[in-house]
Order: sequence, then structure tokens, then C-alpha cells
Amino acid sequence: MFCIKTVGHFCTCYYLYPMLYKSLIALFVLPAFACNSKMRSLPSCLQQRISAIQKEAKWNPPAEINEYVYHGKKVYLFSANCCDQFNTLVDENCNTLCAPSGGITGKGDRKCTDFADSATHVPVVWKDDRQ
Repeated sequence: MFCIKTVGHFCTCYYLYPMLYKSLIALFVLPAFACNSKMRSLPSCLQQRISAIQKEAKWNPPAEINEYVYHGKKVYLFSANCCDQFNTLVDENCNTLCAPSGGITGKGDRKCTDFADSATHVPVVWKDDRQ
């Protein structure tokens, strides 16, 4: 709040706090809801896979799903649950497309060798953050 002295000894006071609070809510709270709505908008088959992973012991490294645009389509890359296993790329219906990385060589199954050059990473869709 700040006050400006007007005629005589009277002051006109302005409250900035309500506006400040609204700004803080817009900056910090709304993006959190945006993330939650993103999770709710995932295809149901991805949600089912996430539920299945959460029923298992935590992977090392932790399970992660990344979204990409590959050949003009939205795809999801699932991390493997351990070493020397393929990282699987699936479409929006969870149909396996290929494994662009992982395995003993680290180069996947070589069915989508242009993935690293052609795909555009969007966001990390989900990461298992259990302790």
C-alpha cells in the first residue's frame, strides 16, 4: 500500500497487494495446473504404461517418457529399466515403432537410424520421481 497526500492532511491510499497476489498466482500456480492438464491429456495407453511402471520397484535409472515430433507425428520415447536394453519409441496408440537408442551398442535396433537427426524433442512427459 502506498499513500499520496492530497488536500490538507488527507491521504489517498492505494493497495498494491491484491494485484501483486494475483500476479504471483498467475506466474506460479497456473503453470502447475497446466502441467497437470498435460498429464491428463496423455493418451490412455501411456497412462496405463505409467501405472504399470509405478507398480514395479523403481527403475535405476528412473523411468522416463519423452515426447518428440518425428516425421510429423507425435511419438513417445520410453527409457529402458536397466542397462543395455532398448529405449522404445511408440506412437500415440502405443504401437512400437522402433528403438532409436539403447542396447549393447547404444544405437538401438537400427530401424529408425534418422531419429537423432530428424526428431524434435518436445518435453519430458513423465519421470518417475519416487524416492
